[in-house]
Amino acid sequence: MTITKKTITKGKTKGKTAEEMAAKQRNIGVAEFFARNKHLLGFDNPRKALLTTIKEAVDNSLDACEEANILPELNIQVIDMSKDRFRVIIEDNGPGIVKKQVPKIFGKLLYGSKFHSRRQQRGQQGIGISAAVMYGQLTTGRYARITSKVKGQKARYFELQLDTKTNDPDIIKNEEKEWYKEHGTRIELDIEGAYQKGAQSIDEYLKETAVVNPHCMIIYTNPKAEQIIFPRVTEKMPKEAKEIKPHPKGVEFGTMLELLSSTKEKTITKFLENEFVRVSSTVAKEICENSRILPKTNPKTLSRDTVESLIAGIKQTKIMAPPTDCLSPITAELLEKGLKKEVNAEFYASTTRDPLVYKGNPFQIEVAIAYGGAQLKDKAMNLMRFANRVPLLYQQGGCGITKGVVGVNWRAYGLNQSNGNMPVGPLTVVVHIASIWVPFTSESKEAIAQYGDIINEIKKALQEVGRQLSKYVAKKKKVKTELKKRSYIEKYIPKLAEGLIEILEEGKAEQELINEKLFSLLEEHRGKLDTMEFDPSKNEEYDDSWAKIGREEAKKELKEEFEEESGEKVDSVDSKVVPKVNSKVLSKKKKVIKKKEQQKTLVDGD
Repeated sequence: MTITKKTITKGKTKGKTAEEMAAKQRNIGVAEFFARNKHLLGFDNPRKALLTTIKEAVDNSLDACEEANILPELNIQVIDMSKDRFRVIIEDNGPGIVKKQVPKIFGKLLYGSKFHSRRQQRGQQGIGISAAVMYGQLTTGRYARITSKVKGQKARYFELQLDTKTNDPDIIKNEEKEWYKEHGTRIELDIEGAYQKGAQSIDEYLKETAVVNPHCMIIYTNPKAEQIIFPRVTEKMPKEAKEIKPHPKGVEFGTMLELLSSTKEKTITKFLENEFVRVSSTVAKEICENSRILPKTNPKTLSRDTVESLIAGIKQTKIMAPPTDCLSPITAELLEKGLKKEVNAEFYASTTRDPLVYKGNPFQIEVAIAYGGAQLKDKAMNLMRFANRVPLLYQQGGCGITKGVVGVNWRAYGLNQSNGNMPVGPLTVVVHIASIWVPFTSESKEAIAQYGDIINEIKKALQEVGRQLSKYVAKKKKVKTELKKRSYIEKYIPKLAEGLIEILEEGKAEQELINEKLFSLLEEHRGKLDTMEFDPSKNEEYDDSWAKIGREEAKKELKEEFEEESGEKVDSVDSKVVPKVNSKVLSKKKKVIKKKEQQKTLVDGD
């Protein structure tokens, strides 16, 4: 048979032309993109979506209150509407929002005042709360309900949604409303979610938020109608973070080009003095000298090669660290105090490092550790991560903070550690990064990017407190050795006293007195010794009921779930029991699946 060309090409699909493909190409709206990629904003699953919604609203409320110098008071309610739907209500006592801005703040992505502001704050991109509004309308079809009141004005009530095609607010209702508050904002959202207590729960998030924001009062009612109050522990507001200009160290090539093209200054020295912080006229001239650029050069005339020389000259010049008034650290004292409330340990240490710069952005690292006490010795250490006073509960493995912690040689401080893993031992570590621009890995703000400058500073901070821990552990070992030696001597003191009685021919009544004198001589000779035994009552800051929030109930729920699935009764669901029960449940499920497959094969065979 002869195969013709026609036979070969028969059935071949005709491809599209460039013109046909071009006809389908169009702009992608910002809101349209995020509506299809909700996971990028922290709405990966129902449980996480519920937490993200509350987190974004709380961040906005705390930022607004602090900017207005108002001690924050937040009322948070999560109501179970059944069928995986929840009504989330967050109410604050902030300054309120002017009528014109309410629809844009809650109904437009990438809108806000924080993106261009160079000072420490929780929000950064102008996405968070509007993304929660979008998620609510996508999953339940319900509008967001917002009430806001500015002092001296009547409250305004809005019902709105976000138009995902145009990224504009769609206002359903806009009217005046009577409201009991003098000023503040309230938002109600109906969303699809799931509530579960545990390490990544709303309860844990709000507890950790209260720990690092001691000036804030939070009243929280969970879906089980249980009210938890996190009281304010200080009437003192955090130090105000002031807005600053960029620091020249670390400014990237593209950013420098942009600054040079937009400046109004006529000379390069004036440009350096007025566009950057910590650059005096003397420093500006030194930079020009190191860069081999004439001080009177017009900044707009610099070529790309000259800009590279300028950046190299800045790196060669000694410039003061950025001012600390753009940052508002928690402080080592308050960080340690918060840790003492959460963990009942025998040793605590904390430090707040001096501010440094990454890519022109000032940042500051704070750490605190709690060692020993009631903590388990055979488990990996507990790591608590914070960024600009906000708890980070997800993506621990991909976080720069975790990399910094793992990169420390914990064996030098008395803990067990295998390469590339968290140390094992009775230790809790808290790490907080404060910065005018925290380098989050995604818009959901769950993990810190792995920048070398930040990781190195985290390591140095941990090594600083680690040296204090090392001294404590060494002292404890020394005391243990001394106690062992003393126990040998003390063992024979009664026998020695008995022998002395016989030699001195004293009566039995004198034996007790000789015993006491010998023990007294031992202490006098070897010194008074603190046994360094853990005393649970010594830490007056520790609050057992506080520490259990979100955990005891979670353990109970997990225990019931395992018992139901495995058909076996267990005493607890600690680190040793859970894997055993888990494996039994998995094994049981595998047997059921295998049996079903065998039955299906028999049916198919018939």
